[in-house]
Amino acid sequence: MTITPPALSVFESLESEVRSYCRGWPAVFDRAKGSHMYDEDGHTYLDFFSGAGALNYGHNNPVLKRALLDYLERDGVTHGLDMGTTAKRAFLESFQNAILRPRDLPYKVMFPGPTGTNAVEAALKLARKVKGREAIVSFTNAFHGMSLGALAVTGNSMKRAGAGIPLVHGTPMPFDNYFDGQIPDFLWFERLLEDQGSGLNQPAAVIVETIQGEGGINVARPEWLRALADLCHRRDMLLIVDDIQMGCGRTGAFFSFEEAGITPDIVTLSKSISGYGLPMSLALFKPELDVWEPGEHNGTFRGNNPAFVTATAALDTYWADGQMEKQTIARGEQVEQALRAIVEEHPGAGVSHRGRGLVWGLEFTEAAQAGEICKRAFDLGLLLETSGPQSEVVKLLPALTTTPEELDEGLRILARAVRETV
Repeated sequence: MTITPPALSVFESLESEVRSYCRGWPAVFDRAKGSHMYDEDGHTYLDFFSGAGALNYGHNNPVLKRALLDYLERDGVTHGLDMGTTAKRAFLESFQNAILRPRDLPYKVMFPGPTGTNAVEAALKLARKVKGREAIVSFTNAFHGMSLGALAVTGNSMKRAGAGIPLVHGTPMPFDNYFDGQIPDFLWFERLLEDQGSGLNQPAAVIVETIQGEGGINVARPEWLRALADLCHRRDMLLIVDDIQMGCGRTGAFFSFEEAGITPDIVTLSKSISGYGLPMSLALFKPELDVWEPGEHNGTFRGNNPAFVTATAALDTYWADGQMEKQTIARGEQVEQALRAIVEEHPGAGVSHRGRGLVWGLEFTEAAQAGEICKRAFDLGLLLETSGPQSEVVKLLPALTTTPEELDEGLRILARAVRETV
């Protein structure tokens, strides 16, 4: 496709230099529907980015949009702090009936604020309050958010440097396969816990992503996650699973940890929990951990009622019968086959693939190639982003509602972009 650079002057002259995605996608987007976005010049883009995982059910999903419009048209409460509202009650009942009870999960539900990093901050604060300790263990290449507490358990050096102050009370440990299978799992971690001279304060909790999205699509094995859960139990540490990007069905099951058969003490959700891209987050925790005093953790926008409405519609539409999980797994197999073919087509290019469900990555030995491929894909009408500490991975996050035909189209564009770049 031939793309004419849009008039970006107001963005360049007035908006902060901190902007990022718009630099890789020099277009002014005007409309979006399903798995497509449209710029103001009429160009169409197939979206394999999905709002960084916030749009699992696609752009302007018609079922969710209808529920939202009906609610707004009847003057339903928009801003409610933590007041009881009909929208919040409907969401809690649907979440309990469609998600928690079928999985025998006992969690209490907390609305900490509108973003993922709000949920992480609440989880860390609660763990420290429950255990009376400060230290939190995280993992290499982790990403948990951009506020100070979340940054302290994030691995990326550039993001950490932006804090401007020391990030303390967090200790990184090797993620699964960090040493390419050469060192037994948790050998270093357990040794530090046992050694009174290690300098590691007894942690209150461990926070982990089952699949590290920003870290490069690093997939933890189920057995590694089970061993981590066992270690936490034996060593009196809470296990926090950050399911902000990988939850809400991204890996197949609603929660990404279900495959491992574990029950974390605390779970954080955001991004696609609202279903529509509206700001919303949850912190879930076992009832015995609910030691909060009223108002001890709050936020002005923790009662985003329009998000409750679309979240309820998403649960009732997609999670009542188990079909979404089966569909996502089938779509994931379709993606995996295409990525395997790309890898086989370029045996000397140092490219590999990994993922699960509908989150996948193509890693390149020459890190710069990933960015060039995403740039070429944009020119061809496909939105992709990079991830990994050196932006060496092409990251695929298509909507769970993407059709097989749309997946084929996007994967063909990706294969062409790789072919023309590598």
